[in-house]
Amino acid sequence: MKALAVLIMLVQLPIHKAVPAAPPAPLGCDDPESEAAAAVALSYINSHSHYGYKFALNRIENIRMLPQKLNDYILFLELDLLETTCHILSPTPLENCTVRSFTEHAVEGDCDVKLQKLDGKLSVLASKCHSHADSAEDVLQLCPDCPLLASLNNTEVETTVKAALDDYNSKTADAYLRLLEIGRAKIQYHPAHIVFVEFAVAATNCSAEAAKENVEACQLLPDDQSNFGFCTATKVISPSQDFQVNCQLYGHQVPTPDTSFPSQDTSAGLVPSVVQGFTNHNLKFSHNNPVASESVSSEFSASMLTAKSVAKREVAEAAQHDKVPRPVGFVPPPPPCPGKIRYFKI
Repeated sequence: MKALAVLIMLVQLPIHKAVPAAPPAPLGCDDPESEAAAAVALSYINSHSHYGYKFALNRIENIRMLPQKLNDYILFLELDLLETTCHILSPTPLENCTVRSFTEHAVEGDCDVKLQKLDGKLSVLASKCHSHADSAEDVLQLCPDCPLLASLNNTEVETTVKAALDDYNSKTADAYLRLLEIGRAKIQYHPAHIVFVEFAVAATNCSAEAAKENVEACQLLPDDQSNFGFCTATKVISPSQDFQVNCQLYGHQVPTPDTSFPSQDTSAGLVPSVVQGFTNHNLKFSHNNPVASESVSSEFSASMLTAKSVAKREVAEAAQHDKVPRPVGFVPPPPPCPGKIRYFKI
């Protein structure tokens, strides 16, 4: 009898079941958390790029969250970027770098980035990027006389860069500079024939005067003394002739674990196949790293992040809004993605 009473009491006790945690609310592209993740991704992209210029965020195109255990999750970001005037070796913080204007023949970057939030900290697991210049037609439509980007291995470009570097080295009493890479070049034919070039340089262990005797002996400074810089040159060919060169050395920078500077092996410039026929340095040469080993794929599948899925969602939301009575003056909220354009659209 006593056992039966105990059994009845046990049956009457409340049964506590583990209530599964509610899934996190979907992120919008302009949410603070999304922008914080984009900032981490952008820092990673710029610090791991080996050529060209730093890129700034123009728009968060899409974002996808995959919850993990507790408050951890995987994020997939699709970013639209724009090239700045800061070379990748420049110590200038990105927030102080100027985004090139549309009429400067802008370069856009597109990146898919996979991040992980673990114990409250965001880190990048993988990135896949590519970049391309705006079409010449778009630039000329807005600015018919603006110079256009030229191939980095264009004969006029290479000749101008060599002449500019020779001119600087012949006039300086400081270290002899060697070419690292041609970063950008534009050629204007009307109303004047002008070549504009930008290129990265590095100081060697020779003075400019000593290099006149044996330039082949001049080597880049070791890592603990390295000194990189950036030069611009403008060569007017006709109707009159003029030549202007300006070089700035950044001073020694201490490499960080996330930053790789050129070494002796790259002192002769880029591999020819990288610049052959290209008007800009493509981000894909620095960002095609494989995925970290996890169960979640880094690919942006059609069901996750595609322009079509975003468009369909917008249409569906618009149709749903049309069925709901609205007060006078009601403005429906914007779709969560894509986010706002910070500069301009290419």
